[in-house]
Amino acid sequence: MSTHSDNSFEWTDLDRRAVDVIRALAMDAVEEAGSGHPGTAMSLAPAAYLLFQRFLRHDPTDPRWPGRDRFVLSAGHSSLTLYIQLFLSGYGLSLDDLKALRKWGSQTPGHPEYGHTRGVETTTGPLGQGLGNAVGMAMAARRERGIFDPDTAPGKSLFDHYIWAIASDGDIEEGISHEASALAAHQRLGNLTVIYDDNHISIEDDTAIALSEDVDARYRAYGWHVQRVDWTTDGDYHENVEALAQAMEAAKAETDRPSFIALRTIIGWPAPNKKNTGKAHGAALGEEEVAATKRILGLDPNVSFDVPKDVLAHSREVITRGRALHAEWDQKFQAWRAANPERAAEFDRISARRLPDSWTAKLPEFEAGKQIATRGASGEILTAIGPVLPELWGGSADLAESNLTTMKGEPSFIPEEFQTKDWPGNRYGRTLHFGIREHGMGAILNGIALHGGTRPYGGTFLVFSDYMRPAVRLAALMKLPVTYVWTHDSIGLGEDGPTHQPVEHLWALRAIPGLDVVRPGDANETVVAWRTILEHTDRPAGLCLTRQKLPVFDRGELASAEGTAKGGYILAEASDHQPHVILIATGSEVEIAVEAREILEAKGTPTRVVSMPCVEWFLSQDEAYRNHVLPPSVRARVSVEAGIGLGWRAFVGDCGESVSLEHFGASSDYKTLFQQFGFTADRVVAAAGSSLIKAGIGGRGETTGN
Repeated sequence: MSTHSDNSFEWTDLDRRAVDVIRALAMDAVEEAGSGHPGTAMSLAPAAYLLFQRFLRHDPTDPRWPGRDRFVLSAGHSSLTLYIQLFLSGYGLSLDDLKALRKWGSQTPGHPEYGHTRGVETTTGPLGQGLGNAVGMAMAARRERGIFDPDTAPGKSLFDHYIWAIASDGDIEEGISHEASALAAHQRLGNLTVIYDDNHISIEDDTAIALSEDVDARYRAYGWHVQRVDWTTDGDYHENVEALAQAMEAAKAETDRPSFIALRTIIGWPAPNKKNTGKAHGAALGEEEVAATKRILGLDPNVSFDVPKDVLAHSREVITRGRALHAEWDQKFQAWRAANPERAAEFDRISARRLPDSWTAKLPEFEAGKQIATRGASGEILTAIGPVLPELWGGSADLAESNLTTMKGEPSFIPEEFQTKDWPGNRYGRTLHFGIREHGMGAILNGIALHGGTRPYGGTFLVFSDYMRPAVRLAALMKLPVTYVWTHDSIGLGEDGPTHQPVEHLWALRAIPGLDVVRPGDANETVVAWRTILEHTDRPAGLCLTRQKLPVFDRGELASAEGTAKGGYILAEASDHQPHVILIATGSEVEIAVEAREILEAKGTPTRVVSMPCVEWFLSQDEAYRNHVLPPSVRARVSVEAGIGLGWRAFVGDCGESVSLEHFGASSDYKTLFQQFGFTADRVVAAAGSSLIKAGIGGRGETTGN
């Protein structure tokens, strides 16, 4: 599937014709859709075809083959660059699918979607995210090799494969590309090659209006292996495919550094009037321009979606080559299984995302009455389960000592030359160090999860989840089991002040469909939260954890923390089991609600406390359970959460009150902040009184305070 030497390269007339057919299909598909991005797919036709036909190790009949290379189209707007290769290579896409580009229910949506179209390795479109995904995939490939086959010579392991990515000017301009690319070089990811389509055009036409940096020099400065292939030499345009093939061979041969191939193309080539223009980037070329371009290519301008049988047959030969490579890999895989039965069993388990039997026996149980921050509990949980869950690995964005994301005793995932006194490690280590790169971290975590097998987590302060949001959203869209450890979850972080105190973040994150936002109220809720998150394999989750210490609840007096798995549960029941008011709290505010209940009960008001660590899990329960916890007949309700009240109205109803924070925080110790901003038992009691009055229960009530 790969070229073997410069002298053996052959580019036949059938290859040339296949490339021209790709250009025509790109034009036709966008014309049919009435919108889209034809230009890049046209100019990248030779590069994409070369990659899929000669370099990418893949089996179109088994897109999930573990031994395959991965291809990431970071320039997701040019989805046809990928779709047409999937069609020509035999992944199951048809001409009808190409005709249905960007239409309802089609296999060819406007941007590639993971899990929707066979052969698509990741959802791309938001620029730069795919580049970050590719870095994560390359890291995951190395980690996987370290788990299953660490002693085999370099390049000889079943688990050695390559990650290929195509990036555009837009990918390079997005700041995430800096974060991910710098880390890729630092990690010495020699299994990663990025082809940069340097076409000088974006939506606002010539990129000179906004881009003047020396991109090649930038990547050399990172430490990448950089090559340039210029098809515009001497003012002429010559698609020197052999030169590109030589550069790709050299990239594969470079095993100590990631490779960057800057390919100078002319967008929309060879459209006579719209090549090298912004119009070719993001709009249909128009009937006349398509016809003129087809004439230049020697194609019939009156025929659309024409794929000659000999061209298709020639392109589909990649299936035979792929099956042969797959069969060869399978033979070696069986030999490896026979020689390594324990590792093979672990490979099967991890590949299927099954948790080991009795793994929960390793989970700690925290003693009632102790004081421990939920971030501290999380750190102890990770250390406890690390030995039985080798697939679980992660770290933080330079906040390990704050997020407590390090499994004790585990080496860092780092080339040996970069290990430090405090962080010893090796290339197959487990503790990740993202540096202060939350945006890049989010995309890299997605890439690790997409690669298959291992399960990543990444930590930072909750307030900086904003830096990660695009990647978090994509994780939810792709249903990836990524875990975010977001600590310092409220004004309770204290003296760092409003720049670091999240106010709107909890509900902003809950607004992302498919993301579980989990804010446990004590250490044992944190245990059940981690267990439940790991039992889910089809969604991301964010753990929102405290900096400040919280009491470990006495579960002899209060309900079991097992209720955490249902998202919301009755933590403390009303004295007569007939509550007049319900207090709903999350995280560090659960303690306040419990204290408020005692006051209300002493005043003769039967009060229930509901701990609601995860709104998403609670809403997924059946109606009977939800109504059991929050009976519709009990209209007096109070939500207690140190953030904006947005969203709690759905739970407290028209008679309810929200003890919330509708403004930014301040710099002070957390006890003072909670007192000053009204997160006290007395304030909750007053809010309960107000809600009782609204519900037609009780007397005049009391002031609701601040």
